[in-house]
Amino acid sequence: MIEDRALDRVWLAGVRSQFPALAQTMNGHPLAYLDNAATTQKPEAVIAAVSDYYRSANANVNRGVHTLGQAATVAYEASRATVGRWIGAAAPEEIVFTKGCTEAVNLVAATWGRRNLGKGDVVLLSHAEHHANIVPWQMAADATGAQVQPVAVDEDGLLDLEDLRRHLIEGSVRLLGLKHVCNALGTVQPVAEAVRLAHEHDALVLLDCAQALAHLAMDVHEIGTDFCTMSAHKAYGPMGIGALYGRFELLDALPPYQGGGDMIRSVRFEKSTYADLPNRLEPGTPHVAGAVGFAKALDWLGGIGVEEADKHERRLATLATAGLGEIPGVRIVGKSKVKVGIVSFVADWAHPHDLGTVLDQHGVAVRVGHHCCMPLMERLAVPATVRASFACYNNEGDVDALLAGVAAAHRIFG
Repeated sequence: MIEDRALDRVWLAGVRSQFPALAQTMNGHPLAYLDNAATTQKPEAVIAAVSDYYRSANANVNRGVHTLGQAATVAYEASRATVGRWIGAAAPEEIVFTKGCTEAVNLVAATWGRRNLGKGDVVLLSHAEHHANIVPWQMAADATGAQVQPVAVDEDGLLDLEDLRRHLIEGSVRLLGLKHVCNALGTVQPVAEAVRLAHEHDALVLLDCAQALAHLAMDVHEIGTDFCTMSAHKAYGPMGIGALYGRFELLDALPPYQGGGDMIRSVRFEKSTYADLPNRLEPGTPHVAGAVGFAKALDWLGGIGVEEADKHERRLATLATAGLGEIPGVRIVGKSKVKVGIVSFVADWAHPHDLGTVLDQHGVAVRVGHHCCMPLMERLAVPATVRASFACYNNEGDVDALLAGVAAAHRIFG
């Protein structure tokens, strides 16, 4: 653990130097990249891993007997094992590669959901869910006659466990969908307790871990979740690759999500039979380079220390929160005591989009809008927020740039 600020600065300098994108200037200012909850920048190690794959190991997997094809298959399956180890999966076969969290949720909703939901059944979703963990369940409900019902959250986006318990007691709940970390506010949900309550009432749980992956050490068996979805690009990996974790017996019971090559055992015009896990749920040519980059990103994050990174990010968020509180008319949205390095705020003198535009002119990249959480914004009675989200490579200079940009906006609009 970092014991003093001098060592902190050495650690940060070593981390930051590995991200070439951060050396840029934007609109005449050094780039202060604070949109990490949308996507993180990539370290040289990940960029090199993807490039090296295409330079020297590019081949299709699972099909060729030639040496290069076999090497590509080994690299792909090694990446699956790395992702599985990172989250504590019991076996690599419990990891299915997808395009990201969105496809992973859609996979479960379209297979498990349409096979197991029926009229009168309930899917519970927290009021703070990302649209990617709402819309697929609405589609499954429309197809099966099930219902989607929201579980209340407080003003910090924290799940109301009593309301969850009430829903579980009163309804025929088949599944609880819950994000581990709120992407709009940074709130860390009490996932282990929520899973325990759901299981007490024979409901399965799907955790959306898009935001948690880069900030929290995770063990799916310790948490007890049945499904877990991940996106590499929010944890220093490539875009277009993610994964679904599922308990083996659940995944093994799922029908194919899509048809095509590599997910079959045999094909006849009369009938086709399907491959074992995980191939059955991964049709077509996979994003092999993405999987290699995903694994390298997790290895890299493990090397710098995910807990150390989270501690650093939360310290910066605390500094930003304090500084924003000194600017007239600025209000922090979401003040949970248990959160990652995300700060959402509004100003009573400017719309978030105007604030974001002024910040961009000062070289500060933030996210503005509803953050794909429209039900949460309605719950909090705000149309949108400005979200500054921190990563391991951010520094106090980025915080200073954020505060200077907001102060400049206040001089313009306030």
